[in-house]
Amino acid sequence: MEAHPAHGRDPIGRIPIVDVQPVVEHGRRPAKAVVGETFEVTATVFGEGRDVLGAEVVLCDQSGRPGPRAPMRELAPGTDRWGAEVTPESVGHWTCLVEAWSDPVAAWRHTAAIKVPAGIDAGLVLEEGAALYERAADAVPDPAGQAVVRAAAHALRDDSWRPTARLAAALAPEATAVLTAHPLRERVSRSLPMPLLVERKRALYGAWYEFFPRSESGQLDPSVHGTFRSAAERLPAIAGMGFDVVYLPPIHPIGTTFRKGPNNSLSASPRDVGVPWAIGSPEGGHDAIHPDLGTIDDFDAFVRRATELRLEVALDFALQCSPDHPWVQKHPEWFHHRADGSIAYAENPPK
Repeated sequence: MEAHPAHGRDPIGRIPIVDVQPVVEHGRRPAKAVVGETFEVTATVFGEGRDVLGAEVVLCDQSGRPGPRAPMRELAPGTDRWGAEVTPESVGHWTCLVEAWSDPVAAWRHTAAIKVPAGIDAGLVLEEGAALYERAADAVPDPAGQAVVRAAAHALRDDSWRPTARLAAALAPEATAVLTAHPLRERVSRSLPMPLLVERKRALYGAWYEFFPRSESGQLDPSVHGTFRSAAERLPAIAGMGFDVVYLPPIHPIGTTFRKGPNNSLSASPRDVGVPWAIGSPEGGHDAIHPDLGTIDDFDAFVRRATELRLEVALDFALQCSPDHPWVQKHPEWFHHRADGSIAYAENPPK
């Protein structure tokens, strides 16, 4: 019997598979890893009575193609908690599921190792084993492996040998290796596929440099506003210090209403440039660049120079608006209104 997802609920097959980890918000959000990162997938897997179970982790890439299967092991005897390590090899949206089954050949081998030496129903036990080995041989994909298992089945039926010798032939290392690699699977059950987002290694770690372009004018006069063109001259020094990412605060026009001055003072002079997080003025909002920094072309040139130096550029995506933001006038319903009808706005101190 094979279990399948139904109506978005966890499937429960003859071999229950529950509490698959890692999982985020019951699978509504993807777990995350980076390319080449090895992590452990665990699940609680249990069967009926004296079933001998097997389980594997199956990773499928964004095309739905299964990757190499990772055999799971019971992490501690008697706990029913199984685990295996897997390693995604490319960026994309993957899925991860656990497949479990009952292994009748492994169960028979355990029983036969007890009963045959004791002379308990030896002939019947050996015949049952031969039938299982023949079924198992049909599931082995390569002819050489099939031949090994069929030879073991033939030995189990060879009445010219003592029962213990027939059993020994079936338990020989050659047959054991084939049956371990290609077990006979009954009552196969599968967990729901869980989403896994695999990102590039830079998503896991990196050295970030917080960089205010307006402070990099290239001149000693602090009143001179830097531009993307002048700030680009600083990039080689940043790269030389070993940083990977240049992090920019918001680069948009800055509002003037309630603009703060030095040291978080409430009175700003006309020379005070304000805080970058007070986004928005008549010159534009989140879709515009502060005119004192330059143009879109200047920003593109800044990014190109960073790329040449193997630096990445990260932008602070701040959903904050000054009272002067164009959205305040065009879409007042997007904002929280205070008791006097004014728009609530961020009050970050200047940086």
